[in-house]
Amino acid sequence: MDIGYAIEPDLSVEEFVAVLRRSTLAERRPVDDPPRIEGMLRNAGLIVTARDATGLLVGVSRAVTDFHYCCYLSDLAVDAAFQGQGIGRELIRRTHVAAGPGTTLILLAAPKARSYYPHIGMTQHDSCWVARPAAT
Repeated sequence: MDIGYAIEPDLSVEEFVAVLRRSTLAERRPVDDPPRIEGMLRNAGLIVTARDATGLLVGVSRAVTDFHYCCYLSDLAVDAAFQGQGIGRELIRRTHVAAGPGTTLILLAAPKARSYYPHIGMTQHDSCWVARPAAT
């Protein structure tokens, strides 16, 4: 399969939500809140995309980074019809390269993806702490 990769800082909300829905990530993202999704996209430091030969967005990596020390890969989504072809691995690689040679790439695994990351050479960290959004 011919997949093209690019850095796309202006990725549209509609395309992003569509690929989230075609992956397993939509169930954990505010896909029914377009202004929030817009903010997520516009304030990300790095968006790497994967498109098939027709231009269909089949994968996306959305990261927050300082380009010098750390890169938090906050979203990694691959269309379920395209999973198992190395697209996720390549999105991670390209994200890490674009973030810079001195960066550590960090992510929180989606429950269904926990076994994927060790398979591609990532190591688990034993101390991660999360503060969820405050109730409004």
